[in-house]
Amino acid sequence: MQSSIPVALVIFIVSMIAITTEKVHKTSAAILGGMLMVIFGLESQSVAFSNVDWNVIFLLIGMMIITSITKRTGLFQYIAIRLAKLARGEPVAIILMLSVATAVISALLDNVTTVLILVPITFLIAVELNVAPTPFVVALALASNVGGTATLIGDPPNIMIGSAAGLGFSDFLAYTAPVVVVNLVALCAFIFLVFRKSLVVTNERKARILAFDHAKAIEDKPLLVKSLVVLGAVMAAFVLHSRLGLEPSTIALSGAAVLLIASGTRDVEAILGEIEWTTIMFFLGLFMLVGGLVETGIMTQASASVLGATTGHMGATTMLILWASGLLSGILDNIPFVATMIPLIQDMGVTLGASAVRPLWWALSLGACLGGNGTLIGASANVVAVGISRKNGNHISFWDFTKYSAVYTVISLAVSSAYMLIRF
Repeated sequence: MQSSIPVALVIFIVSMIAITTEKVHKTSAAILGGMLMVIFGLESQSVAFSNVDWNVIFLLIGMMIITSITKRTGLFQYIAIRLAKLARGEPVAIILMLSVATAVISALLDNVTTVLILVPITFLIAVELNVAPTPFVVALALASNVGGTATLIGDPPNIMIGSAAGLGFSDFLAYTAPVVVVNLVALCAFIFLVFRKSLVVTNERKARILAFDHAKAIEDKPLLVKSLVVLGAVMAAFVLHSRLGLEPSTIALSGAAVLLIASGTRDVEAILGEIEWTTIMFFLGLFMLVGGLVETGIMTQASASVLGATTGHMGATTMLILWASGLLSGILDNIPFVATMIPLIQDMGVTLGASAVRPLWWALSLGACLGGNGTLIGASANVVAVGISRKNGNHISFWDFTKYSAVYTVISLAVSSAYMLIRF
């Protein structure tokens, strides 16, 4: 098996370069990489398929369906307009309230969908206020990644970590949510200090915001009630899933099926068509690609090297993983990075014991999710937000975004480091 290690490394490195640079679509690169692991005999087809974490796949699909139906009610538009009016048209108050709302929604649904829905609304608000939309775009992208860190379902890296480590919804609420609240406060302070001078408008402009009719944002009240009931039940089941003896994926898919039926829609094909199938296929390929590294024993050797570098000191290992995850996730996509780190920590668990490496899982979660804010390409939500901005005629360059996000990322990682040292 030693002779197969160079081949596995070449396939993995080339695939990661393709994924990161997007010279080819990252989904195509991940699938081809996974298949090459099989073709070169580094893992059998059955082993490759068994390396796919189906709990992650079906949890994502279930939540995508629920989100797709819920957004048809106009709920998110209502929230954004309502908050803008509650802020009395004051731009600084609006951007802060929208950032908090984005973080909360991202914790309950997913950050990419939240950005897709809320960022276009901020352009309407920015136009009425006659201010540059860039501060709103940057703030909401950062807030989505911070909020998504709080729960099992908020950000794909957490879904992957939770499934691999056997961590439930309540575990994330207990361990990551507290520091997310602190980081969200830090984000609000950062936004205020950085953008307040560029968000000054006349009373006439503020009056335009107050003229918005938030009630018209709700497009389907019966569906809204049904969506909120199902979403509430799904969240409650997530918290109680260990007592119920159900996996999060089962809960999400069941909730999706119930909402599909309760909504009374016959347009099921259209709703299923809104699922991000390219993302789902990306995960499938990625799991098989990383599985090849596991099967050849590369991750076992890597975990031994990390433990050797820190001489087995858990505090030092925790800080290493937190900051390495945070800094590298700003350069690489945090999803493939986490997929690579998971088997490494699992191997450490074999050596040290599952309970001993528990802090490492939280360090990986905080580092990868918050580190995604490091640059424009660090997280999908960042790319989506800037893409929407470009389509609305407001170009935000890599540096325009990164000069704000990188500073805040260092702040959030420092806060997280202090939290980890105190908590563990």
